[in-house]
Amino acid sequence: MLDITYETPKPRVIQGAKQEWELVIGMEVHAQVATRSKLFSGASTLFGSEPNSNVAFVDAGMPGMLPVINEECVAQAVRTGLGLKAEINLKSAFDRKNYFYPDLPQGYQISQLYHPIVGEGEVLVEMGPGPFDGCARTVRIERIHLEQDAGKSIHDMDPNMSFVDLNRTGVALMEIVSCPDIRGPEEAAAYITKLRQIMWYLGTCDGNMQNGNLRADVNVSICAPGQYEKFRETGDFGHLGTRCEIKNMNSMRFIQAAIDVEARRQIAIVEDGGSVDQETRLYDPEKNETRSMRSKEEAHDYRYFPCPDLMPLEIEQAWVDTIASGLPELPDAKKARFMGDYGLSDYDASVLTAEPDSAVFFEAVAADSDGKLAANWVINDLFGRLKKDDKTLETSPVTPAQLATIITLIKSDAISGKIAKDLFEIVYTEGGDPAQIVEERGMKQVTDTGAIEAAVDEIIAANPAQVAKAKENPKLAGWFVGQVMKATGGKANPKSVNELVAKKLAE
Repeated sequence: MLDITYETPKPRVIQGAKQEWELVIGMEVHAQVATRSKLFSGASTLFGSEPNSNVAFVDAGMPGMLPVINEECVAQAVRTGLGLKAEINLKSAFDRKNYFYPDLPQGYQISQLYHPIVGEGEVLVEMGPGPFDGCARTVRIERIHLEQDAGKSIHDMDPNMSFVDLNRTGVALMEIVSCPDIRGPEEAAAYITKLRQIMWYLGTCDGNMQNGNLRADVNVSICAPGQYEKFRETGDFGHLGTRCEIKNMNSMRFIQAAIDVEARRQIAIVEDGGSVDQETRLYDPEKNETRSMRSKEEAHDYRYFPCPDLMPLEIEQAWVDTIASGLPELPDAKKARFMGDYGLSDYDASVLTAEPDSAVFFEAVAADSDGKLAANWVINDLFGRLKKDDKTLETSPVTPAQLATIITLIKSDAISGKIAKDLFEIVYTEGGDPAQIVEERGMKQVTDTGAIEAAVDEIIAANPAQVAKAKENPKLAGWFVGQVMKATGGKANPKSVNELVAKKLAE
């Protein structure tokens, strides 16, 4: 079992000039589907290609070009839905969302408004350090639909012209729409982090926010205390304030800052006797403010209608079942197993399961060594050093087998913890077999109690004044232990040294 307290979401309370206000947040996350080709064409989705080099005729809106659905995009959407415990709709349909923008050559976006491929689901969000540490709550997913991405307009290459790159046009997106269950900036970031983690494990989205592969539109509104509970009871949005959408957020830090500043803007308007206009806004991180982008459109503004070029999408339950049978172990289940099988703490299990690669690396180490010790060495020594050197697990100089061997040498008392640190440094910088390095460089721990006793006797005989002090204050015995370890080059067995020092000082 996970060591989590399940609670009704607690709101972030903001004190206005006249009263307290609570936040209500819903999110629309746009996740790029991890496929090699686009949603309706065979053009590549490779990031970083030359501008306008990954564009098929249908992406460019050429007359007479018809879209053809990419089966793997559909499969990836189904996998994501199953990973979020959502309903998979065996029949869905595509619609045209009509609007003009220079980087949308067709003049419309093919999306799914009325019949999405995935229905209601949920995400279990665990809160990190802060006022809700150790708590978890469920954020409901309203729907997931497939749609095309638009291209990219570039405005900073020429003072007089804008350029258009259509490489992203037609790339498959999953729009994951949450219910307004999120109650604060920290919870919003935790929600996206968990969503991204699940998709990493599923292999359905790489979650790279810097490249634009994961973006969020954040809907923010405020309400008086108690009104949210009435909304949950009745489903009446009238209990909530007018929401404003903050568009295209691709940074956890900026998402949190934007939510906070937008909420305070709305509070100031309402307390001053005004009303909040429903609109789409942009966040300016330099000024730490949101500014109006356009009035918020409704569905009718886009003139949605069924896409005449695509038949309704029908999939079979047997196909869905086959996909479900091939799902990997997901983060929550893996975390619970790590805590149960290896005796790890909630924190250590969370760190090791944060990314799939970390979990795989840890299990490879723990399979041939001690689980708790493996977690300690992976998290503190390896991860710490990789972060310091700006490396990843992919570029780690230390392999799971090498680290497992170091841990085995510790457990067998062949080396001490101090020697292990030195050995890790050698393996990290020079490579090689840890066991062979220990043999060749004479790094084995001294376990011969006779040799250790001789070193203890020598130190005690040479320091009568310190002995007298230690007899009066036993805590000073640690000084003798340190001297013996120094005299033996750190190779003496620490346990034996402590026992012999205590015995000799007690005589």
